[in-house]
Amino acid sequence: MDVTHEAVFRTLSELVELHSPSGVEGAVDDYLLERLGERGAATRDAAGNIVLRVEGREPGPLRSVLAHKDEIGALVKRIGEHGDLAVSKLGGSFPWIWGEGPVDVLGRHRTVTGVLSFGARHVSDESDHKRQQTEAALRWRDAWVETKLSPEELAEAGVRPGSRVVPSAARKRPVRLGSDGEYVASYAIDDKGAVAGLLELAARVKTPPHPVELVFTAREEIGCHGAKWYASRTDAEAAVAFEVTPVAKEYRTGPGPDPVLVTADAHGPLEDTLNAELEDAAAAAGVNLRYAALSGFGSDATAALTFGMIARTACLAFATENTHGFEIAHLGGIVACVDVLERWLAG
Repeated sequence: MDVTHEAVFRTLSELVELHSPSGVEGAVDDYLLERLGERGAATRDAAGNIVLRVEGREPGPLRSVLAHKDEIGALVKRIGEHGDLAVSKLGGSFPWIWGEGPVDVLGRHRTVTGVLSFGARHVSDESDHKRQQTEAALRWRDAWVETKLSPEELAEAGVRPGSRVVPSAARKRPVRLGSDGEYVASYAIDDKGAVAGLLELAARVKTPPHPVELVFTAREEIGCHGAKWYASRTDAEAAVAFEVTPVAKEYRTGPGPDPVLVTADAHGPLEDTLNAELEDAAAAAGVNLRYAALSGFGSDATAALTFGMIARTACLAFATENTHGFEIAHLGGIVACVDVLERWLAG
């Protein structure tokens, strides 16, 4: 396996075990600020974005690359009298994707371990749980988190309505697949695979011809809040979102190392001249591009473009199976995106 692939895997392994459900991203922020510290210019803005600015050799139009650092999760809706937690979705999460098993409830004062629970299997039609086995899709209102703590103990930990819930760190540890370990599988590869790639890009971009900003955005999964804040204040004329894209038959996007240029998503087409620049950068880097017009998808790129905050935006992605679940991605796909972006920033 290529040394760069291994470096990206090590970074990704560290990132996915750092919880960062939308809005509660401090653990990843600390990691990023430490990793970027040698560059001396990374800052955390008021919206929670981590921004690294690299000055160019000469003045010129600012270019940005964005990767979001938050992950999907669940939200505590209410606390039962026996310490059981009713939960609802945060971003595109579904209880059946996580399955029954340990979760971490991120209290203000400490993290509480719980078990995402769906009820007994050995029941008849008299029980509501029987429908989960025979006819009804499992919904968040059918599930709960069992903590075996009292409401008072949960309050002491700082668990309240609004507290975030994510799969436990032990369940998020990545595994390798493929004859050469070329695939990585884990929860939260969306978008920590791109965050790992953006850190690799930060190590490569030393003296670009014009200024560059590498932005690790906040709260993307719940409305691209961080990107909108950044876009409303930057003077960047072009920005590329570094993302995952789903492996799905309807888009003819299979797995593998070739990056995908997302030409359109649920909000409409992205900017064609910037897409052309990325095509040229891919050709110069010797990278084969694929294309996708996606329906059930949005990104920081279209959030900024739709609201007219940045003139030109695009989305470059690596193909990912089981998106918003236990995701599988080709390490070469992440690295190939970095190769294209490095060449684009040098243009």
